[in-house]
Amino acid sequence: MLFMVLCYDKPDSVTLRMETRAAHLSYLKDAGERVKLAGPLMSSGEKPEPIGSLILIDGASEMAVKLFAENDPYHTAGLFAEVEIREWKAGLGHWIPE
Repeated sequence: MLFMVLCYDKPDSVTLRMETRAAHLSYLKDAGERVKLAGPLMSSGEKPEPIGSLILIDGASEMAVKLFAENDPYHTAGLFAEVEIREWKAGLGHWIPE
């Protein structure tokens, strides 16, 4: 099943995000093909900054994805103010298998 992990950073946490970015990226890469899509949410305005993360991941269950999210270095470093996990159904896109 595909799940969306939507994470919102705590205010004024760009420095913490940058300090833990390498560990976060390594963690996602270690998940292999389970991670379908991942990237930062950006603020609006002239100088956009990261304000959160979006991950689409293939997981056996919501609990498995919750454990994955809780072990993300961004989460363990205390970056996130809120994390939302929802099952997601692929509807349209070139990358979606038929």
